[in-house]
Amino acid sequence: MKVKYIRVSTLEQNTERQQTNSDNFQSVYIDKISGAIPFFDRPQGKKLTNNITNNKINEVHVSSIDRLGRNILDILTVSEFFNNNKVNLYVENIGMYSMVDNKPNPIFKMIISVLGNVAEMERTNMLERQKQGIKIAKAKGKYTGRLFGTKMTDDEFLKKYKNVMLELKNGESLRRAAKLGECSLGTAQKVKRLINL
Repeated sequence: MKVKYIRVSTLEQNTERQQTNSDNFQSVYIDKISGAIPFFDRPQGKKLTNNITNNKINEVHVSSIDRLGRNILDILTVSEFFNNNKVNLYVENIGMYSMVDNKPNPIFKMIISVLGNVAEMERTNMLERQKQGIKIAKAKGKYTGRLFGTKMTDDEFLKKYKNVMLELKNGESLRRAAKLGECSLGTAQKVKRLINL
């Protein structure tokens, strides 16, 4: 079975650009989750992994390599998992398969190593720019973050941690929801208390 894996970082982001050729696949897996979360810990990543392990899939397409992860180790680990299970990974923006004649493609590994490093560097630079922007805004007195000593309303809190809320409503454990929502266990517990689960 040939499938496509799609990932966007937030629930609000549009997946249409990555879905333009979805009709070519028997199944499409869509994760709306941060690239910082390892592939094997994502809801649809887990389903895809399970179907690969059960020999239901032999080809996976992604629009770009950073859909699999934002650090080189995660990307190479996923790629190796696919190879070990005889699943051919196709990266659309470079037009290349991970295997040729059922054998790992060494050129593919070299290229995704470079692209994976670029994706990791981009994320690091983005976070650094974000910190600098906040620092400049604070210096100018224009920072809109929460003021020291003020409290968020329950609605504001749930809005901020809506990914945690969704994971809990989907039946994930507190620890798992905290990990997927990139927050502390205490925060996940507060979310659970507020939504009365």
